[in-house]
Amino acid sequence: MKVLFIGDIVGKVGRRLVKNLLPSLVNKQKIDLVIANCENAAGGFGITENVANELFSYGIHVMTSGNHIWDKKEAVTYLTKEERILRPLNYPPGVPGVGTILYTVNGIKVGVVNAAGRVFMQMIDCPFRRSDEEIERLRAETDIIIVDFHAEATSEKIAYGYYLDGRVSAVIGTHTHVQTADEQILPGGTGYITDVGMTGPAVSVIGVEVKQIIERFLTHMPKKFDTAKGEGIFSAVVLEIDEGSGRCVSINRVQLRQ
Repeated sequence: MKVLFIGDIVGKVGRRLVKNLLPSLVNKQKIDLVIANCENAAGGFGITENVANELFSYGIHVMTSGNHIWDKKEAVTYLTKEERILRPLNYPPGVPGVGTILYTVNGIKVGVVNAAGRVFMQMIDCPFRRSDEEIERLRAETDIIIVDFHAEATSEKIAYGYYLDGRVSAVIGTHTHVQTADEQILPGGTGYITDVGMTGPAVSVIGVEVKQIIERFLTHMPKKFDTAKGEGIFSAVVLEIDEGSGRCVSINRVQLRQ
């Protein structure tokens, strides 16, 4: 099985890249399942039903998210009815939505998990222990499990990858929007990358207009951030997974500009 995981989609530029590049990439790479992080897809912050439907129409099957999932108010009610969009599983009990899904592709069940880190982020439930519970439940149904770990600190991401090594097919880091060059297969057979990168404006500071971010650093004054425009960068990884064992056979970075 071949899985394409698309890094954090940012605003209109990110959505345009998915629309223009995804069909040919799926065809060329013979992709079976497309997963993407959508937490910045609507105006650079959050997700709406209209934007989600747009992305689904381009060929994305499952979408993950992170700390920006609630930035658009409608997401609170929308996630109660759309299980193909995940929010981090380690939010406290009672939070709308789900953190995992079993998605069937070509007759084979695939588990997709979304967890969020805590270092330099919200102090929500422990992602390590909460992931244990969900992965044990999913492994009763399938050996193919893809995890989006939405976290800031490289150390936390690497530790989490080793913690789940051999129990999941892949741990894909998101959130920092800069693609790392450490894609690898861990000793237990889990594909890993610290951050898959961003699908959004290439000339930007992690998706935001450059001048606005520089001004913020110079003055420390609050300012509205706008999503940058212009040329885009499409960041992703292609995973090849053995359907029998669930082990990752290969993980390859993708980075395209348009």
